[in-house]
Amino acid sequence: MKTEAAVLWQAGGEWEIETVELDRPKEQEVLVRLEANGLCHSDEHLRSGDMTCELPMIGGHEGAGVVEEVGRSVTGVQPGDHVVMSWIPSCGTCRPCASGHQNLCELGRYITVGKQIQDQTSRHHIGNQDVNLMACVGAFSKSTVVHESSVVKIDEDIPLDRACLVGCGVVTGWGSAVYAADIRAAEDVVVIGCGGIGASAVLGAVDAGARRVFVVDPVQFKRDEAMRLGATHVASDLIEALELIREVTWGRMCAKAIACMGVGEGALVADMMALLGKNGRLVVTNMHSRHEIDVKLRMADLTVMQKQIVGALYGQGNPRADIPRLLDLYRDGLLDLDALVTRTYSLEDINQGYADMRDGRNIRGILKYN
Repeated sequence: MKTEAAVLWQAGGEWEIETVELDRPKEQEVLVRLEANGLCHSDEHLRSGDMTCELPMIGGHEGAGVVEEVGRSVTGVQPGDHVVMSWIPSCGTCRPCASGHQNLCELGRYITVGKQIQDQTSRHHIGNQDVNLMACVGAFSKSTVVHESSVVKIDEDIPLDRACLVGCGVVTGWGSAVYAADIRAAEDVVVIGCGGIGASAVLGAVDAGARRVFVVDPVQFKRDEAMRLGATHVASDLIEALELIREVTWGRMCAKAIACMGVGEGALVADMMALLGKNGRLVVTNMHSRHEIDVKLRMADLTVMQKQIVGALYGQGNPRADIPRLLDLYRDGLLDLDALVTRTYSLEDINQGYADMRDGRNIRGILKYN
C-alpha cells in the first residue's frame, strides 16, 4: 500500500512530504493507521543533528491510531484496537522489563538505527530506497508498520489527538517529577525549561503534592503557560531563579530540580545544583550532545551538602503501565492534557509546526491526519 510521510533526507534539512510504499506486516508486526502525532523536540534533535541516526528517516514517535492488520504471531492487539506508540519498545521479558524498568528494554538498542526490530530490514520504501523509522516507529506517516513491542493498547473513548502525547513527552516529564525526582508532598520544586517535557513535569509536580513549583524559562509565553498549568513562581534565567528561590524559601532552597531544556549544557549543572538545598536531587531529563563530556560542578555539593544527580530516560517510566495510567488520569480530570496543546497542524505544515516550537510559540503542537 501507499502512504504519505514526512521524511528527513539530511541533517539540517527540512521535513519533506513523500509518497511511501509500505509493505504488509510480518509475523510480529502491526499495521497502524495513524490519527495524530505530537511534535516532540526529539525529532527536532534529529533534524538539527544533535541526535545522529541513519537517514533517510521518517520522523515521529508520539503517534496514536487504529490497528488495521497484525502479523500471525501478534497476540497483544487485533484489528480495530486503539493504540499509542511507545518510543522505546518494551518486550516485557528481558531483564530490565522484568525488573520494572521497561524504559531500559533491551530492544531499545535498535531505535537509533530505525529498521524493523524483527529482522533489521525495512517495510517503508521510496522507489528503490529503504527508509528508516524514528525510534522504530515513524509516526510522521498516515500509516506505518511497527513491531508489536512498540504499541500499547488503550481504551477507545480517549481522543487520539490527546492520547498521542503520552507516547513520549508526558510520560517523560510527568515521570521525571513523580518517579525520578520522587517529589513528596509539600516539597519545593524547580523545573528548568517549560517546553513539552517541562510542562508535563509541572503537571507531575502538582500531582505529587509539591508546595511550590518554580519554573525557569527565557520565553514569556512559556512562563505564562507554566503559571496556568500550576506553577507558583517563574523566572527568566537561573540567576533570577536563584534569588527568587532563596527569598521565597527563606534560604532553604528547593528539594528537587528537573532539567528540561531543549538541549542541556554541562556548564550549567553547578548553577542548577545551586537551586537545591541539603539532600536535594537534580534530575537530568533533557538531551545533551553525545560529544559533551565537560560538566561544571561543585564537588562539595555531593559530599558536604549530600546532593544527588540522577538521569531519567522516558521519565523512568514503564510505558505498558504508565500510558494507560496517565490516560485514566486524563479521563478523570486529574491530568490536563488539553492544556498542553497550543496548536494543531496538518502533515503538510510540519515544518511550520517545528518553526513555531523553535520560536517559543508552542508548548505542544500536534499533527492531525484526518
